[in-house]
Amino acid sequence: MERTKVFLTEADRYVFGKGTHYEIYEKMGAHCTECDGKKGVYFAVWAPAAECVQVVGDFNGWDGSGYEMTRLGESGIFELFTDKAQNGSMYKYLITARDGRKLYKADPYGNYCQVRPETASIVTSLDGFEWKDAEWIKAQSEVIHEKQAISIYEVHPGSWKKKDDGTEDGFLTYRELADELTKYVREMGYTHVELMGIAEHPYDGSWGYQVTGYYAPTSRYGTPKDFMYFVDKLHENGIGVILDWVPAHFPKDAHGLAEFDGCCEYEYADPRKGEHPEWGTKIFDYGRNEVSNFLIANALFWVEKFHIDGLRVDAVASMLYLDYGKTPGNWVPNKYGGNGNLEAMEFFKHLNSIMGQRNPRAMVIAEESTSWPGVTKPAEEDGLGFTFKWNIGWMQDLSLIHI
Repeated sequence: MERTKVFLTEADRYVFGKGTHYEIYEKMGAHCTECDGKKGVYFAVWAPAAECVQVVGDFNGWDGSGYEMTRLGESGIFELFTDKAQNGSMYKYLITARDGRKLYKADPYGNYCQVRPETASIVTSLDGFEWKDAEWIKAQSEVIHEKQAISIYEVHPGSWKKKDDGTEDGFLTYRELADELTKYVREMGYTHVELMGIAEHPYDGSWGYQVTGYYAPTSRYGTPKDFMYFVDKLHENGIGVILDWVPAHFPKDAHGLAEFDGCCEYEYADPRKGEHPEWGTKIFDYGRNEVSNFLIANALFWVEKFHIDGLRVDAVASMLYLDYGKTPGNWVPNKYGGNGNLEAMEFFKHLNSIMGQRNPRAMVIAEESTSWPGVTKPAEEDGLGFTFKWNIGWMQDLSLIHI
């Protein structure tokens, strides 16, 4: 089979397995491409414990017969090219687990989803948007964050302002929000907007903090390119954009990451490590290369593909402490007998180091509510390497401190 640049190579699989494929989102997921002279879609998904993976969608009547994906060696990745799918096609992965269960899963690397309560992924291309923020990006690349005065306006797009259009939700679109919010933020003198709940999530009441689509701007307010327009518009008006980013946990919704192929792949298998009892959610396995790669590449994805200026990392304390929100006997100490999650520490060092190398203009802000030492100390000096620590005590004032 003649391959284009979209298809996964042996080198791609090797680097992904090492946890350092920082552009893995360019290969995993669903990508419009061409193979053997035919236009179609290339699908790739990581499901190492699956017995079989099929692609089902509106292009095949949601019947996976004849759409079995090929397992790529020992990588745990399955792939399929089909000329039946196209841009705009709806799809899911039909995974047959080892115990025979049939699991219909949304694409972990998908860039666009149906509007909730529907849960299918939608093939889309992120290429072709004409960015107009080159001057902003250049200027921000020369900024020293610790010497820059910033004032942040925190916004939940779904509730900041409603419109009376006869719909139940009354949501502003990304494009409408860009115009309305730009005007307000400039009048009020803020330098940055911080957006809550942008990554796709099934439940409005979570405000976006229980994510099922880490690589997809929520379709509640429009398309991925509509969101690009939003960011570009704010940049044109001298306003930076920060996203709340949630690598601390994920929900148990059937179409999401939990027990993705019938086994615990994205989460720790031991529930004493892999579940938040207070939140009813799963905890990522930060020590597994493919999982840390998924998350670190996701952070880079928002900055590099959507021109985001910073990430405010949610619930950092819950990641650092193995006993966070847990009763005695219901958590597992680290190898030294302590309560620090050594794998989460290394994850943060890796994340912040590579972000600083690739995108020094981007801030990475820790919402860390304890006295954990060295949150903003450089990783090479055994700190976590964050740009700032969110002052949880002053959170309503949206102030930042650098310690």
